[in-house]
Amino acid sequence: MIALNPELQARLSTPLKIGTVTVKSRVLQSPLSGVTDLVFRRLVRRYAPDSMMYTEMVQASSLNHVKGLPKIMEVDPNERPVSIQLFDCRPDFLATAAQKAMAEGADTIDINMGCPVNKITKNGGGSSLLRQPDIAEAIVREVVKAVDIPVTVKTRIGWSEDEINILDFAKRMQDAGAAMLTLHGRTRAQGYNGTANWEWIGKVKQILSIPVIANGDIFSIEAAVKCLEKTGADGVMCSRGTLGYPFLVGEIDYFLKTGECLPKPTPVECLECAKEHLQALYEYKGQRGIQQARKHMAWYAKGFSGAGELRSQLSRVESVAQGFELIDRTIEQLSKPWVQIPDSANSCNVH
Repeated sequence: MIALNPELQARLSTPLKIGTVTVKSRVLQSPLSGVTDLVFRRLVRRYAPDSMMYTEMVQASSLNHVKGLPKIMEVDPNERPVSIQLFDCRPDFLATAAQKAMAEGADTIDINMGCPVNKITKNGGGSSLLRQPDIAEAIVREVVKAVDIPVTVKTRIGWSEDEINILDFAKRMQDAGAAMLTLHGRTRAQGYNGTANWEWIGKVKQILSIPVIANGDIFSIEAAVKCLEKTGADGVMCSRGTLGYPFLVGEIDYFLKTGECLPKPTPVECLECAKEHLQALYEYKGQRGIQQARKHMAWYAKGFSGAGELRSQLSRVESVAQGFELIDRTIEQLSKPWVQIPDSANSCNVH
């Protein structure tokens, strides 16, 4: 059984202060490219109504000439709190983009200084800014001057094991005016491989006065508790753990506030959510939404016999009706009384 020490629970059950913004949850949904659109955020918020959500990252210099980007920034007036994440390496471009994001309804502006993808880093954005702390600092200062809402930074512990400079970098971000720092406990060289090094998050927490949010390997309530106890962080941010599982942020938030576990959704309930996700993406984006829904539906299909075959079929669907037919057929099979579901599917500790 998971347990959280009383002192830590008392601290984590209080609201999170991000500059002038108060958030009634210490669990945040990470920005994920190609994932955290309006449809996905609505699903996560259903189970985590108090949590901060983040848009997909938006390239600041592209806002004026890439047709699809304004939609990536689109914020529902009812989905508060929400942050719009921006990336670029030019302070002036980011300052202008931040003003547009604020007008769009963002509660905070988050600057991506952690993305490890080559096409981002080779142009000076994302985690490449760890190697350019002067530019990173100038970016934060310019964006802070440009907007009336808090500016936050999401980054990694360093470029590689030989270039871990997060202590100096984090202090510079705070001094430049960042209201919160989210730290992924991996280097850029690691990408998403290996294990997140939470120890560095704890070291950063000790030297900063602004909130520090821990990110990396938060796949369950148990992992979130271990991370918070080890790092002393002010909260956790869930990333890949929510792929095909929009319940995770809400599960962790509920546990931190109450010390109790919510019932885990069954495979049938997850598949019903997959259907809803497919329908909503089609209504929001048309045929492109169906293409994007393929990966989401495949992520939902796990934890039961025949999941692998269903994932293969869902990766090729061309219509809502086709997706519904495949999922409904599986739900019918899973609903039969003799079908065995693994015990782990309903465990408080496992996702």
